[in-house]
Amino acid sequence: MVDILLAHSYFLKYDAKQTAKMKPYPPLATLYAAALLRDRGYSVALFDAMLSDGEHEFEAALRQHSPRFVAVYEDNFNFLTKMCLGRMRDAAQRMAEIARRSGASVIAAGPDVGDHPDLYFRHGVQFALVGEGENSLVELMDALFGRHPGPILSIAGVAVPDPDLPGIVRRGPERTPERSLDCFPYPAWDLLDVERYRERWKIAHGYFGLNLVTTRGCPFHCNWCAKPIWGQRYAIRSPANVAGEMALLKRTLRPDHFWFADDIFGLRSEWVKEFEREVTALDAAVPFTIQSRADLITLEVARDLARAGCVEVWMGAESGSQKTLDAMDKGITVDEIAAARAYLKGAGVRACFFIQFGYPGETFEDILATVRMIRDTLPDDIGVSVSYPLPGTRFHEMVAEQLGPKTNWSDSGDLAMMFQGTYTTPFYRSLHDLLHLDLKLRQRMVSGQISSELLVDLDRLNHAWLELGRLEAEHRSAAPTRIPKRNGVLARPDLSKRE
Repeated sequence: MVDILLAHSYFLKYDAKQTAKMKPYPPLATLYAAALLRDRGYSVALFDAMLSDGEHEFEAALRQHSPRFVAVYEDNFNFLTKMCLGRMRDAAQRMAEIARRSGASVIAAGPDVGDHPDLYFRHGVQFALVGEGENSLVELMDALFGRHPGPILSIAGVAVPDPDLPGIVRRGPERTPERSLDCFPYPAWDLLDVERYRERWKIAHGYFGLNLVTTRGCPFHCNWCAKPIWGQRYAIRSPANVAGEMALLKRTLRPDHFWFADDIFGLRSEWVKEFEREVTALDAAVPFTIQSRADLITLEVARDLARAGCVEVWMGAESGSQKTLDAMDKGITVDEIAAARAYLKGAGVRACFFIQFGYPGETFEDILATVRMIRDTLPDDIGVSVSYPLPGTRFHEMVAEQLGPKTNWSDSGDLAMMFQGTYTTPFYRSLHDLLHLDLKLRQRMVSGQISSELLVDLDRLNHAWLELGRLEAEHRSAAPTRIPKRNGVLARPDLSKRE
């Protein structure tokens, strides 16, 4: 018997797009919570859904460990969790029901839980954690075990169902996120079946990747980006703390690659420089990938990243239309995107773009501007999506009246428009495929791989673009969403502070 079984509900097998990619990463937030609970004297077990064959394995874990408590603790550092995919919500609800039938008390935590705790209470969850969950979970366990008796609702970040009024949620005080991240122990990596991950990675890619995180939160203002856990605040681990974990993992788990799951890595150039020094001093360098912003990539930052081991940077370029970037409150320019790509290329680092179509007010001319930007800069890779209204964002508020019964994608490959954009879902799905193909063929062309087959493919591509342009009027929405124009420009966050 253990005190608590920690679990999460991201079953890779339920997401066809991510299964095809086969880049499974361990549940970082779940492992952080496990490490902190163990530090406080609780016995802990882990059910990792990522590579599981289904909920029957969760039932087996319940029989094996006989936990008094189960915490379905979602990985807040996984962008797929922040999207609150429908299939994963269903899985979490089924897991809660199974845990209750086994006799365990059930706790749930994650972005979707914080937004909609009532949807989980209906399925057997007794305690919901809202916001940053580690300290709330420890304090809740202390109260439930009688270590620190007192009202449950005196604990910050806890919500419970009202026992007398069905559908009503009672909440404790708001949880203030931890500012000094070095206080958290390293994730409980020993609970992970590392070899299972290594095998999947090696078969699919020939190398093994692990994930890390250096920050929590993001101070920028992109109005479609949800911040359900940390809000507008951010906090940063010290460079020495991060390099120490990298060195430990390099010696013990032997990854070939790191993925830094931060919303934005290296918010301050001086942090990046110190990080490079610490990594070098500890011989901790392992090739790694990060997410950043175009306006944070200078020539010096690009060189420091490369020296520290960075091989790839994903940037939220979003659009080649300055009008669209400004409407998103993105806070960057098309010129900065091009410059960042050039700096990274000069430092020998792959530069990749996240592209977003379907933002309200976008025209076919804006789409073509994005296509031109991709052709002019030739990023090493792109990820293409459509605007996705997440609860708690200004964007969600702007399109809320247009939302129908479908408010979440079922999986990450859905690409469904959930409000009336300029065009319909099939148009954007075709655009997704065409832009990927366009980049792939042009990369082959500039690399000198010109062949008769390539020329035929380029000719077909041109015809496909012409056909999309011919049909674009037929795919226009009858009543596309209009959003009010905001006066003024949002102030750039002060990155010298941790707020």
